[in-house]
Amino acid sequence: MEPEDRQRYLRALPAVDELFRHPQSQAHLKIYSKALVVASIRRVLERKRQAILRSASEQGAGAVEMAQEHLLAAVEEELAAATRPSLRPVINATGVVLHTNLGRAPLCAEALRNIGDIASRYSNLELDLITGERGSRYEHVEEILRQISGAESVLVVNNNAGAVLLALNSLAEGKEVIVSRGQLVEIGGSFRIPDVMRKSGARLVEVGTTNRTHLKDYEQAINQETALLLKVHTSNFRILGFTAEVSLKELVALGQAKGLPIMEDLGSGCFVDLAEYGIEKEPTVQEAIEAGVDVVTFSGDKLLGGPQAGIILGKKKYLDILKKNPLNRALRIDKLTLAGMESTIRVYLNKAEAIKSLPVLRMLTCRLKELERRAKRLQRRLAKELSSVCQVKLKEETSQVGGGALPLQILPTRVIALRPLEISAADLEKKLRHTDPPVIARVKEEEVLLDLRTVAETEERLLLEGVRQALK
Repeated sequence: MEPEDRQRYLRALPAVDELFRHPQSQAHLKIYSKALVVASIRRVLERKRQAILRSASEQGAGAVEMAQEHLLAAVEEELAAATRPSLRPVINATGVVLHTNLGRAPLCAEALRNIGDIASRYSNLELDLITGERGSRYEHVEEILRQISGAESVLVVNNNAGAVLLALNSLAEGKEVIVSRGQLVEIGGSFRIPDVMRKSGARLVEVGTTNRTHLKDYEQAINQETALLLKVHTSNFRILGFTAEVSLKELVALGQAKGLPIMEDLGSGCFVDLAEYGIEKEPTVQEAIEAGVDVVTFSGDKLLGGPQAGIILGKKKYLDILKKNPLNRALRIDKLTLAGMESTIRVYLNKAEAIKSLPVLRMLTCRLKELERRAKRLQRRLAKELSSVCQVKLKEETSQVGGGALPLQILPTRVIALRPLEISAADLEKKLRHTDPPVIARVKEEEVLLDLRTVAETEERLLLEGVRQALK
């Protein structure tokens, strides 16, 4: 496009005030503030201005719709988008069960009901109903967690990073903490054990090598400045081959002999032995407590299947110190997290019920035959409706656990593979993200893959509609 042509199109754009005075814009003032209406008009005009500047030909500029009614319609869409919640439900068709970007664990029905009840009314958050005196918010989850885990004492904070920070600060500030080099993990969001330790005021002492650490390495590092022996479960990676690691039982025995507490960060804690269901062995919370660990920390929103929280279990004499730390108040959880956590934990009183009721465990243990049945049903419907614009096939694939848990676990699955005929797979993936609700999928070899492992049956109708919208 010639510069003079571009300028002609730019001059044709109406002024902000002109669009604002239009009756359609004035009608918006009955619902929206003046500032929001004006800001929406500015954004629409700026997008049109940029579209004109990007146009490389007269035909390209002509494709930029200039009619006032279209600009006003765009303002209306902008206002609707501006008032729509930013945090929205999406359909997770990626097959990644604990997808950190998508909020990790979906909550069970019991937790949702309890959160709704507590959120909509007053509650006995810190009131002892028997005595009428002030109580502790942690009492609502302490007894049930002790019962399930076998621990003497319980504390729940806002997340596992907070749990590790609080424990290290309370038990080892200004002192040394010994950790194997092979356990100095980094998880998503740049959470690194050495960084958290530094912020806690504890001094890191690394022992062993990346792939091999022996009991003598710990023994030789212990001195009068040692406050704690820390074991970190490498839940998001594995070191294979020529390796050696000190067992938890050996570490506990060493700690008892030296009069030092043992702390284990399980990362993604689990109350159920998943090996019974064909899933890779993951250490359970109960096993850590039975081994004699003094303090155990883990996440509430990963394999546990609850809301975001950091759960700390262990010996009463150590957790009493944590509870008195001023940091505890800064890290404490609110009533909604407590409501969701209590309901989630109660499900574990019946292991079979937990596998059925908790979405995370249900997805992880779902049989391939069931996934294939559902995928075939949806594939037939999509192929029948969309064959003119998209190839729809059923393929063998694998799902992932995600959330920094079980990195070597392979979950066989069946996916619906969409190969659009008129647009690229990347464009289709983008269009799916802009449906209502958004559909999040993955792209592989010029196909968009929909994995029903992470799609609830109640979401199948919405998934179908989303694919239809994207391929219109």
